[in-house]
Amino acid sequence: MSAIVFESLRLEEIAAVALSRAAVSLAPEARRRLEAASAVVERIVAGDEQVYGVNTGFGHLKDIRIPRERLEALQENLIRSHCAGVGEPLPPEATRALMLLRAHVLARGHSGVRPRVVDALLAHLNADLLPIVPEKGSVGASGDLAPLSHLVLCLLGEGEALLAGQRMPAAAAQKRCGLQPLRLGPKEGLALVNGTQMITAIGSLALLEAEDLAVLADIAGACTLEALKGSHRAFDRRLHELRPHPGQVQSAANLRALLEGSEIERSHESCGRVQDAYSLRCMPQVHGATREGLRFARSVLETEVNAVTDNPIVFPDEGDLVSGGNFHGQTPALALDCLAIATAALASISERRLERLMNPALSGLPPFLTRDPGVNSGLMMAQVTAASLVSENKILCHPASVDSIPTEAGQEDHVSMGPIAARKARAVVGHARLVLAIEILAACQALDLLRPLRAARAVEAAHQAVRRAVPFMEADRVLATDIGRVEALLVDRSLRRTVEASSGALA
Repeated sequence: MSAIVFESLRLEEIAAVALSRAAVSLAPEARRRLEAASAVVERIVAGDEQVYGVNTGFGHLKDIRIPRERLEALQENLIRSHCAGVGEPLPPEATRALMLLRAHVLARGHSGVRPRVVDALLAHLNADLLPIVPEKGSVGASGDLAPLSHLVLCLLGEGEALLAGQRMPAAAAQKRCGLQPLRLGPKEGLALVNGTQMITAIGSLALLEAEDLAVLADIAGACTLEALKGSHRAFDRRLHELRPHPGQVQSAANLRALLEGSEIERSHESCGRVQDAYSLRCMPQVHGATREGLRFARSVLETEVNAVTDNPIVFPDEGDLVSGGNFHGQTPALALDCLAIATAALASISERRLERLMNPALSGLPPFLTRDPGVNSGLMMAQVTAASLVSENKILCHPASVDSIPTEAGQEDHVSMGPIAARKARAVVGHARLVLAIEILAACQALDLLRPLRAARAVEAAHQAVRRAVPFMEADRVLATDIGRVEALLVDRSLRRTVEASSGALA
């Protein structure tokens, strides 16, 4: 990625900057639009018109006129006073996404800032000079005011920053990078902090992870189905054509590809079992429903990351400036609540498959997948961990977007709680990834207990990828290490790549 284009930014481009540190520059057309919009603000400052955020106080103080000689102090005081965030800092990848998204919305040319403001943001981003931004303190109403204020504070050479992994004063980090503190002009402080960019930064990265987990859930389920000698018939194309939700159809197609060429299936063709439990038979329906929820979340986030969420908004072609409510985070908040709920379903059904692997009455395998039960507890506690994570997800899935507490003396009398929805969604995604890692770990242990039978080609590929990182468990050992190693295979996508080399591309 080499430029911010003010029309559109793809979620995958956000990930490239946030995770891979792709360089960013300002498109020439965006620079021209910035100059036109800032000229509108300059005209207002030179005249007698009273305009919110340009020459007035903020929020409940909106009716107080600020004299021209104090406009710079107005903007800088806004930033300092709104740096009220608390809690742990945003992780570096989320901070990079936040900086990119804030620069992107300013580059649309409807905020009235000078090009040098966006240049400063991009210079810090490209130098990987990251502001320390506390995660908590935003209600997602007039945008993510507190988090974005902490971001801007760093641009001013105040507060703290992270540079090359080292936390230090922002001024010292700027000096090392040869950057100068930014001085704010009229409206620029307000323009920098009004918007839903923390919601969308956290939410976009969580969504991309969740979309990957939907595929990994099919892989995990295929491994478990083979280990439990389940039937493949429930994934017959004809069944799913009669209920053609796209997510369900896609999940069933993935499972058919993953289960092709199974010796285990042939070994139990005449076993007499009519139907499998729902956690096996209904994988396309459950995993597919998750895909539908993620599709909705993506459609909202793709619009939101490219939306102008400032206030007031400048229309440079008309020379007009209009106050509104585009900063309100209700739309992405609701979508991210949906994202959390959709992803939690992947973990929930995965834990039920895991229980079937552990329980000898259901699996036909040794208790807790150990050859020497009693002396060894096997994978008993891995299922307990998964149950804990699934239970916590149920609490996290209470929607944040149904809540509202009025703030700022009743001026902000309805708020979205969107940042809470974003953080909850991120947590649920992390828990779901761990549960799937545990299921894959257990399924591979079970497949070894079925030897010499061989599973489907793609399932065998998954087994081999796991075994390169985690050996078969003959006797009890620390399970946390094994779980962490399998999770790493999911995070770096190496397990998925290995499987797709056998199954073909999965979606």
